[in-house]
Amino acid sequence: MATLTVQQTSLTGLNPAFGAAAAGGDEFVNSGKAVLYVKNGSAGAVTVTVNSQTACNYGFDHDAEVSVPASGERVIGPFPKSRFDDAAGKVQVTYSGVTSVTVAVLEVA
Repeated sequence: MATLTVQQTSLTGLNPAFGAAAAGGDEFVNSGKAVLYVKNGSAGAVTVTVNSQTACNYGFDHDAEVSVPASGERVIGPFPKSRFDDAAGKVQVTYSGVTSVTVAVLEVA
């Protein structure tokens, strides 16, 4: 699992750096204000799954699953720490496919 760097926005602007989505998934340190920006350059939709670490009030673990259409983009989050943080304070993300998929983690400063 690759660790993504959280990029801070600012008043002077941010030109986000995107990296290839890792086949084994990605993770990032969660402040509770971060969002995952996914660009899908492939010819088919890709499902992004954000692993929920805590069961809801009804006792079920509901991962966040977002479909990113072919040649589409999605911004996912923010991720409540109580629901999505693992023991190390990181969010874990997997992808149904990674060919031509790039990602960036952005956080409002």
